[in-house]
Amino acid sequence: MRFPFTGVIPVDKPAGTTSRRVVDTVARALGMAAVGHAGTLDPLAEGVVVVCVGHATKLVDFVHALPKHYVASFLLGRSSPSDDFETPVEAEAEPRVPTPAELAAALPSFRGEILQRPCDYSAVHVDGKRAYRLARKGRTLELAAKPVRIDRLAVTGYEWPRLGLDIVCSSGTFVRAIGRDLAAALGTRAVMESLVRTAVGPFTRDRGLPLAAVTPESVREALLPALAAVPDLPRIGLEGELLDRVVRGAIVPCDLASDAIAAIDDAGELVGILKRHESGGFRLRPNFRGAG
Repeated sequence: MRFPFTGVIPVDKPAGTTSRRVVDTVARALGMAAVGHAGTLDPLAEGVVVVCVGHATKLVDFVHALPKHYVASFLLGRSSPSDDFETPVEAEAEPRVPTPAELAAALPSFRGEILQRPCDYSAVHVDGKRAYRLARKGRTLELAAKPVRIDRLAVTGYEWPRLGLDIVCSSGTFVRAIGRDLAAALGTRAVMESLVRTAVGPFTRDRGLPLAAVTPESVREALLPALAAVPDLPRIGLEGELLDRVVRGAIVPCDLASDAIAAIDDAGELVGILKRHESGGFRLRPNFRGAG
């Protein structure tokens, strides 16, 4: 299938807007249906949403796997079912006020590979349904902890009850849960007051297209090549007969130590992702120029 446009667009989403609306706005501007986003950003949050267009919609998982950078603010001594201000907030009658030294001592245990229980008000699936839908109906949830990685966790400011955090984390990490669990370790509770996603891998907010500025012209100018969606993959150039064979579905040998390789043509354009086949060779999946 041929698309009029293929690539990725970092969009700066304002608070109070859904990620779905970001996708729909870009889709209308381009007049295309093949548009999707790589990682939901909660309506209350603002910042980078990476929109994938055309063939690049098949690269969503690669973008989603890139590290995320957040700046968050929490109010301690408070709690809510959603761990933010989406649901009613309850203040502790006699909250414990942690010292800066106690806060600093608690941070290391939340860095690196950790197990984190998802928030009840989240999009994780429970018995085939979204957790937040069940939580809104009053169902008590027991969500299993999942492994996540937190590469950076630093305090940007602490003056009771407000706590600011700078966070770089893996896909699947709940920032609300970081505040929830950190507060619990300090003997109190927390709700997230604000959240800004400043970067998804190399896609930064300061270079994102503001949602309010989306027009057919601005979207086309902001469109980055599909290759930008896979910055961490090794690359291999294909041309001539080899390129033709690969596009037609041939399995080819490669000695690169990776299960996925970005295949580019002699013009530097991404033609798809070479993925390791059970035979040990590589096949183009997805294939931007064929059926795969």
